[in-house]
Amino acid sequence: EREISLKTGEAVVAALETLGHTVTRVFAGPGLDRALRAAELDVAFVALHGRMGEDGRVQGLLELLELPYTGSGVLASALAMDKPMAKKLFQLHNLATPRGYRVGRADVARAVELHGDSGFPCVVKPAKGGSSVGLSVVHDAGALVPAVAQACRFGGEALVERFVAGQEVTVGILGDAVLGSCEVSFPREGFDYEAKYKGGAQYFLPPRLSETRRVNVESLALAAYRALGCRGYGRVDLLCSDLENDVVLEVNTLPGFTPTSLLPKIAARAGLDFPALVQGVLDRATRDESHVDDASGFEVSPVPVTPIPLRAAR
Repeated sequence: EREISLKTGEAVVAALETLGHTVTRVFAGPGLDRALRAAELDVAFVALHGRMGEDGRVQGLLELLELPYTGSGVLASALAMDKPMAKKLFQLHNLATPRGYRVGRADVARAVELHGDSGFPCVVKPAKGGSSVGLSVVHDAGALVPAVAQACRFGGEALVERFVAGQEVTVGILGDAVLGSCEVSFPREGFDYEAKYKGGAQYFLPPRLSETRRVNVESLALAAYRALGCRGYGRVDLLCSDLENDVVLEVNTLPGFTPTSLLPKIAARAGLDFPALVQGVLDRATRDESHVDDASGFEVSPVPVTPIPLRAAR
């Protein structure tokens, strides 16, 4: 996903410079810690996608350097990137999500056995990945092993989940408030990398849903964002079915800022042009709260205690 990260970075740099900020480009890779120290930054605008950028590792480095940064913190980033773990948290918070399970590279040959009676079609994608890279819709057992093997190429683990037919809706969030939502319609099954970045998808703002249902879907998205402890901004992907409950697919803690990205489309409809959206993200840059406050700064009021008379046992 380096190509998408570079496009996001250049778009963000252009917007920040338009706003009058002094920008230093720092490219992720070996020696990133030294590059960040040398850059003498006031704040880091994280423009990375996929593993390392979105999974909490870069965020952890920025925490160690005591450098404020945009987007979610270490734990929320790691949880959102680990899709099977995120599913467990969604379920813990009673948020509907497609049933699924994890398959490691060592178990690829047993994929059909592990699938059991889960049924088809199903969706196979990397357990830790973004931009829909490695995603497949599988219709029969014969195609399952190759799809799992393909997904395992990206991080060594695949997520296999039940296919839910419906409208794909994505919800944009800035701070802790919903900006709006967008329906994504595509000419083939699965909003994969080709459809997302090479064209062919259609966008409907707002989604083709009733007003009541749209509000409910946006509330579900915000609940999923909060369940993972996200902050700053994000985008939540959901499926809206005519036959069953709306379901959460995943939370994107660093959604793209390319010309075809969904969050800028949603923000524009909400009245935020691209530079204003970038400034809004920058304004919310922070760090995880890890310091220990001075206890002397807190005033604790004594709790009145009512004595309870004791009676001698007979």
